Amino acid sequence: MPSGKEIRTKIKSVQNTRKITKAMEMVAASKMRKAQERMKAARPYGEKIRRLAANLSHANSEYKHPFLKKAGEVKRVGLIVITTDKGLCGGLNTNVLRVALNSLKEWEGKGVTDIRVTAIGSKGLGFMQRLGAKVVSNVTHLGDTPHLEKMIGPVKVMLDAFQAGELDAVYIAYTRFLNTMKQEPVLEQLLPLSGEQLRQTEHGWDYIYEPDARAVIDELLVRYVEALVYQSVAENMASEQSARMVAMKAASDNAGNVINELQLVYNKTRQAAITKEISEIVGGAAAV
Repeated sequence: MPSGKEIRTKIKSVQNTRKITKAMEMVAASKMRKAQERMKAARPYGEKIRRLAANLSHANSEYKHPFLKKAGEVKRVGLIVITTDKGLCGGLNTNVLRVALNSLKEWEGKGVTDIRVTAIGSKGLGFMQRLGAKVVSNVTHLGDTPHLEKMIGPVKVMLDAFQAGELDAVYIAYTRFLNTMKQEPVLEQLLPLSGEQLRQTEHGWDYIYEPDARAVIDELLVRYVEALVYQSVAENMASEQSARMVAMKAASDNAGNVINELQLVYNKTRQAAITKEISEIVGGAAAV
């Protein structure tokens, strides 16, 4: 049985750990509220540009953007993986990377010959590099606030490859925020833009384009895809802070349980030591 001093040292160590996890829980709670507000603020813009893109996709334009063309047989795929830069957020990254890994295996099983990966976040980048995937672009250290100008470059690598005909489809894997206690890893088709993403409109639309249809549609659809990526990153950041708050709360609670158990062992050890000393004193007195 360990000595009382060893048990006291362990109790002190666990108490220090609980202070850290409690502080991280409070910081994550503060960041979570800001991340949720940022995510909700981005949704109206995403919804508006989605509706406009849907109208354009069904308009009788003489120009059809490559993003709207239906893909035939898919042999070359691009994957954008969104993860966090830091850990200590439960199974958030593990779940989304599992979805990405299963998709990679499924595509390889279907005979996809070229799979390119764009990693947003340090955890996803490290995983894909260890996996030996073909990482064509990446961005890390985004901080607590997503900045579109930091993400445009890596994402544009995928968009340019798709427009050039080097890729048949582009997918995005991220964690969708549902509520504080639940986050869902998802894999969505980013390109070509599907009817499910654009949503069918009730009425037909047509526009007068200035200066011309190509210039307007090219700019709008690129902005639309960028808005989708930004929204995905905002959802992932809100999920990250929620998952970290829950994970740190669980760690603090577990630390409290460990402290209580160690305190009980310490009391028993101390009681046994006192009993032993009394027995020795009584035994010595009887001998005299």
